[in-house]
Amino acid sequence: MNQPNSDQPDQEDPAARERRLGPRPIERPAVDPALAATFGRPRGVAGAFDRLPAPGTRSGNGVAAPPPPESLAEAFGRPPGAEDVVLQRPQDDIAPAETTEPEAPLWAEPTDPWRDPGAGAVLGGPAVPAEERDDDSAGRPRGPLLSLPEVLFGRRVKPTALALLGVVALLVGAAGGLVGWAIAGAGDSLTGELNIAEATAAKERPAGSVADVAGRVAPAVVSVEVKAGQSGGVGSGVVLDRQGYVVTNHHVVSQAVKDPETEITAVFTDGTRSQARVVGTDPKTDLAVLKVNVANPVVIQVSKSADLAPGDTVIAVGSPFGLENTVTQGIVSALHRPVTAPGENGDPPVTYDAIQTDAAINPGNSGGALVDATGALVGINSLIRTVGGDGEGGSIGLGFAIPVDQVVRISESLIRDGHVKHADLGVNAASVAANTSEGAQIQNVVAGGPADRAGIAEGDVVTRVGDRAVRNAAELVVAVREHEIGDVVPVRIVRQGTPLTVDVTLGSD
Repeated sequence: MNQPNSDQPDQEDPAARERRLGPRPIERPAVDPALAATFGRPRGVAGAFDRLPAPGTRSGNGVAAPPPPESLAEAFGRPPGAEDVVLQRPQDDIAPAETTEPEAPLWAEPTDPWRDPGAGAVLGGPAVPAEERDDDSAGRPRGPLLSLPEVLFGRRVKPTALALLGVVALLVGAAGGLVGWAIAGAGDSLTGELNIAEATAAKERPAGSVADVAGRVAPAVVSVEVKAGQSGGVGSGVVLDRQGYVVTNHHVVSQAVKDPETEITAVFTDGTRSQARVVGTDPKTDLAVLKVNVANPVVIQVSKSADLAPGDTVIAVGSPFGLENTVTQGIVSALHRPVTAPGENGDPPVTYDAIQTDAAINPGNSGGALVDATGALVGINSLIRTVGGDGEGGSIGLGFAIPVDQVVRISESLIRDGHVKHADLGVNAASVAANTSEGAQIQNVVAGGPADRAGIAEGDVVTRVGDRAVRNAAELVVAVREHEIGDVVPVRIVRQGTPLTVDVTLGSD
């Protein structure tokens, strides 16, 4: 295939040249007059940029600056007939003496394009030397000095009139001060004396009020501190007589019973502290008696718990969580409420016939007083029912106290003998079913014991002891302990569905 020769010039067909399109005409749209007035060249300017006027001249193609206002021209312009007005320079800027020609202005050279040629002043020669000014001022005449009356009043005043004027000014000032002091003392002010209207009626504490009862009971209630090395605890106690016997709970001082090195301190409401020793304890009823050496202590009055009725007002006084002299109020929620709790440090279970109350009782109230509306002792606070297994959850309105009738009987035995004995049936029993009142079922019988001699056998269900119904195992224990050792008590049992009644001579535990 033949290739075209690149060295040969192109031979264009004339017909093809005629068929070629010619250039289109230039389309110039009309210019908006507003845009032309804003962005167009000023009138009389032909090129893209106008020539700037040469320095020192007032001519050129540019637009001349408008003349200054007459007020500014009169204030800052050259005086009439003056060729050039120059600014005086400090003496330090004086040129050497041999200089004969004046120094040209700084902007006289064309190298300063920023000088305004219409400026009315030019930086010129120095000011008049200081010595010339001194010589000139020395020859001037000095006028008379003005006196104080002339300065104050513009003319001369007689001394007597001036003194009288001063006296009048002092009198006017003193009178104004007195009037201001009187107005300030009589008018309203941010500071002053506060006069409070005291309400004496609010301080009335009639006999039998909670405040009255607390004031009489608190001195007889002590805080019991137990310390063994770095560990310890706090409970409460109640002074029973003037010899210094204090009743409290066994679980408060159980550590001291096991360890003779444990220290027990009784703290009274007035801050008196006294070492206490254990006289005796009864773990089965959670009672203990202490002895303190305090001269003439305040003793609590003792009532009878048998006279209580549900709904009676009661007040608890103790040291919950170590907060001494805490007073709470409630009512007797129930009576003859058998309660039981595990023993402390291997001791036998605690079981007693409790007073139930909704007065707030917390850990630390143990051993404290539960008194009636007269301030007489009706029980010793011991246990609470709470949420949780360790009893540290606080009061939920279910507190239990040992009845004072039982407290007095056991305390007298502990003070007299150092120990206490309880009536016993000689059996081990369990509730027939949890949360029921079907009685206490005999688990085993002590050989040769009171129940064995009376013919009570294993599997029998005890439903009554004497005049008291037995609903569970705890109530069987408290029903038996209501009697004395050696008493003959009728016991009703159910054996294989058949009710029976047997007489039992109670023994001792």
